[in-house]
Amino acid sequence: MVSSSPAILVLEDGRTFRGEAFGAIGETFGEAVFATGMSGYQETLTDPSYYRQVVISTAPHIGNTGWNDEDDESSRIWVAGYVVRDPSPRPSNWRSARTLEAELVNQQIVGISSIDTRALTRHLRERGSMRVGISSLGTDSDALLAKVLEQPSMEGADLVAEVSTAEPYVVPAHGERRFTVAAIDLGIKSNTPRELSERGIEVHVLPASATFDEVIRVAPDGVFFSNGPGDPATADHAVELAKQSLGAKLPVFGICFGNQILGRALGFGTYKLKYGHRGINQPVLDRASNRIDITSHNHGFAVDVPRNEQVPTEFGTVEVSHICLNDDVVEGLDLSRNGELKAFSVQYHPEAAAGPHDAEYLFDRFTDLMSAHKEGSF
Repeated sequence: MVSSSPAILVLEDGRTFRGEAFGAIGETFGEAVFATGMSGYQETLTDPSYYRQVVISTAPHIGNTGWNDEDDESSRIWVAGYVVRDPSPRPSNWRSARTLEAELVNQQIVGISSIDTRALTRHLRERGSMRVGISSLGTDSDALLAKVLEQPSMEGADLVAEVSTAEPYVVPAHGERRFTVAAIDLGIKSNTPRELSERGIEVHVLPASATFDEVIRVAPDGVFFSNGPGDPATADHAVELAKQSLGAKLPVFGICFGNQILGRALGFGTYKLKYGHRGINQPVLDRASNRIDITSHNHGFAVDVPRNEQVPTEFGTVEVSHICLNDDVVEGLDLSRNGELKAFSVQYHPEAAAGPHDAEYLFDRFTDLMSAHKEGSF
């Protein structure tokens, strides 16, 4: 362990946990959320969707595989803080380059360990996600609580511009180029362009601020809207871009935040979930096939759309394609015209790294959609 300094965690309702510093020494604030994965912590920490969130790992033992230089989902750690119960004092994996705590220190991520994460998770399940502070600079809970209460809420948070790429870049197709896709980076993970590339797609990753003219300039066969952080109710530019893409009759595929963008473009609202879905073991029902996929999630908001109706919109008929079996939250949308699929989205992560991989077939579905568009049967 790099440090055994005392640390405290204080929730906005005053609940306090005392433990030991884990990672950098300092103070940090964000929205307290829990993630249920027993593995894949490196991918979680580097997922831009977790920006401004303090992640609590429900699995008690974290860090046993260390940190490597291959599995990052972006260029940095995005979480505001990290909470674990029993961090591994040494890694045991042939790919490990350093310990998890060493990387947290390198990137100045403040965390806390040696607390009852089960009790903390149960508290958040009962009360809902809330603002939180972690400090290893002092142990005065009242002083830290006062700072927590000054922090902004995740509702109304417009964060996409802070995580999106500043400049466009291209991920070449693997093998023969079959399609070109304009991928709108709302907080994209590295594995998404990789999944598309492996299917013969040349991926033009564009900033969240990209205009429709800039999208058209790459001559896309389809438009992809990525995952990302914050409140989808603030993402008006992305919603307008989705509307323009649908109006131009381009195939559209959205993931996570992109699902909420498509939902808003079709005229539906979004709302904040009590504590959200985060982790790599969430069961989702594909209503068309009656297939159940075990999926990776990270979302605190959901689309408010009738679950058992086909709803007409200006772009076609939309219906709920996927449902979370834990709580019946909408997990996917299908848009069709004259019985033919035109756009679709899912609230979870089919590109999931480190897994599960049950939903990878959705990338094939996107290529099928673009094939139909090219053949004129779209």
